[in-house]
Amino acid sequence: MAGYAILIYGVLVLLGGVLGYAKAQSKPSLISGVVFGVLLLVSGWLMLEARAWGWYLAIVLAGFLTAFFVVRFKNTRKFMPAGLMVVLSVAAIAVLLLNPLR
Repeated sequence: MAGYAILIYGVLVLLGGVLGYAKAQSKPSLISGVVFGVLLLVSGWLMLEARAWGWYLAIVLAGFLTAFFVVRFKNTRKFMPAGLMVVLSVAAIAVLLLNPLR
């Protein structure tokens, strides 16, 4: 289940970067969204293939995104996109921690 959740999370991160670029012409949003989204997709796929380092990659990426967007949310006080990304990232971490490596 965790692998599928991380795949969904990766798609949402990827789409968020593309939407950030489309709405605000933010190249950093596009680049970071594509890089993190693709890495999350790879980690989700690795998890589905029962490769342990996919889980580790996903937890590191989700942890980094949580920290980054908590700071962003504290600075902007805007739910979109920072608050939503905090919620999604914490949810991803929860799913990963509830489905540890076997």
